[in-house]
Amino acid sequence: MRRTLVLVSAGALIAGAVAAAPAATATTAPEPGARPASQAAAYTGMSALAVPETAGEAIAAATAGRTGIDWAACPDGWGLAAPVQCGWVTVPVDYAHPFGASIKLAVDRAVGTGTPAEHQGALVYNPGGPGGSGLRFPLRLTTGSALWKNTAKAYDFVGFDPRGVGHSAPISCQDPQEFVKAPKPDPVPDDEADKLAQRKLAKEYADGCLERTGAATLSQMTTVNTARDLDVIRAALGERKLNYLGVSYGTYLGAVYATLFPGHLRRMIVDSVVDPARDQIWYRNNLDQDVAFEGRWADWETWVAKYDSVYHIGDTPAKVQAKWLELRAAAKAHPIGGVVGPAELLGFFQNAPYYDSMWTTVAGVWSSYLAGDTQALVDAAGPDLSDTAGNITAENGNAVYTAVECTDAKWPTSWHVWDRDNTALNAQYPFLTWANAWLNLPCATWPVRQQNPVRVHTGPGLPGVLIVQSTRDAATPYPGAVDLHGRLDGSRLITEQDAGSHGVTNLTNPCINSRVDAYLLKGTLDAQDVTCGPHATPVPAGAK
Repeated sequence: MRRTLVLVSAGALIAGAVAAAPAATATTAPEPGARPASQAAAYTGMSALAVPETAGEAIAAATAGRTGIDWAACPDGWGLAAPVQCGWVTVPVDYAHPFGASIKLAVDRAVGTGTPAEHQGALVYNPGGPGGSGLRFPLRLTTGSALWKNTAKAYDFVGFDPRGVGHSAPISCQDPQEFVKAPKPDPVPDDEADKLAQRKLAKEYADGCLERTGAATLSQMTTVNTARDLDVIRAALGERKLNYLGVSYGTYLGAVYATLFPGHLRRMIVDSVVDPARDQIWYRNNLDQDVAFEGRWADWETWVAKYDSVYHIGDTPAKVQAKWLELRAAAKAHPIGGVVGPAELLGFFQNAPYYDSMWTTVAGVWSSYLAGDTQALVDAAGPDLSDTAGNITAENGNAVYTAVECTDAKWPTSWHVWDRDNTALNAQYPFLTWANAWLNLPCATWPVRQQNPVRVHTGPGLPGVLIVQSTRDAATPYPGAVDLHGRLDGSRLITEQDAGSHGVTNLTNPCINSRVDAYLLKGTLDAQDVTCGPHATPVPAGAK
């Protein structure tokens, strides 16, 4: 789960992005393994009536299977040059009304490099969020990534923007320029007045989601609907069964898909796993993050201290932490460059506990600042108000994150519960706790009906699923992978021991990479779960 950690007040109303689709008929059978054709056909012509959502999905998938995808060069400005191709898949806004309002989902692909005999279909990817775009996934094939060269021979690499994201009828909760404006309030409250101010911002943000997106769309921003969309994409691709790679939130999307459509799956890899237990989604997941982030933050501080000869921040973890608190206090008293306060610092520094590929970058910027280069920190952590496209993307990603998590499940509505839980956590795990609380607090006053999470479990025909997880992952703590493993019979868990990067399959670790290849190319799973050593820890240039 990747997210922006701070909120500002909602802005003006904008028009929605939902278009009405003409009535359609479903006279052709769905893909093999989908809902029976008779179930879809039974509702033909009933465009004004509600149908069961399972039937609505069958109708949408059957229609997409007939229509396919009209692949063409990607639009200018998408940053997806040939040979990547783009197209659209139409899905209902509400699967209970499959002939009503619809949206178009942006999809793209890079065609596999192997021979026809080597080809095994499409590999569809979701990077997480909620709110992340998967459209850059095909570039792993076109740029010749060494990690994916074997898989690229067997599969077309397919990405998509989930509903509400990017080019797929994007939603909004706030004016993008307001969203990125800085400095924002310190997420760690000094008193009850600070808490009250943050509560007001969270309520305004929730109200802004309703005003700018509309109840009809907002109420359909769920993981269940995105899983249904994924099955419609499968049908549009002409695939009898889905091959899927999901990272972070993409693992929960995959788990829900596997529960709803077990017979539609061929192979599925889930990497850095959200705990799918119904009592975890989503409130407790976020509390558990606070604990895990503190542990991974300590890992990074230990690493920074180890390389004090390079960074000159502190030669013990305690000294590094003291410098962090000093930096934070200075930014609160006088925002750095006028725009980098504690909230902006956290937005940048949280990259270190997320990904150890960012360890040298974050430490380098901090070191440069301490050496007198203030602009280095402003450039890294401050907003760029001139980056209109980037700010729209950032605001949209946060809007989708909020909409999906708030609509997916019931959240506490009592401020007493939030205050009690986060005050207790902050006493021991202060790095992320209050920022995470304010990020999610719009869910306490969410303006549309909140659903009950899916009970994730093995269904008939579900193939063996490959689960990959590092033990010190901050964003999706390790117990989530263990929980999912226990819910999916026949799954195998690869544990990367003593590592903590979020997203493992795109890192170089032969113990893991070879098993990912074996699974995708041959369907091979180890007879038992596997524990691998960690991938290589970064070493800064100039280290002695």
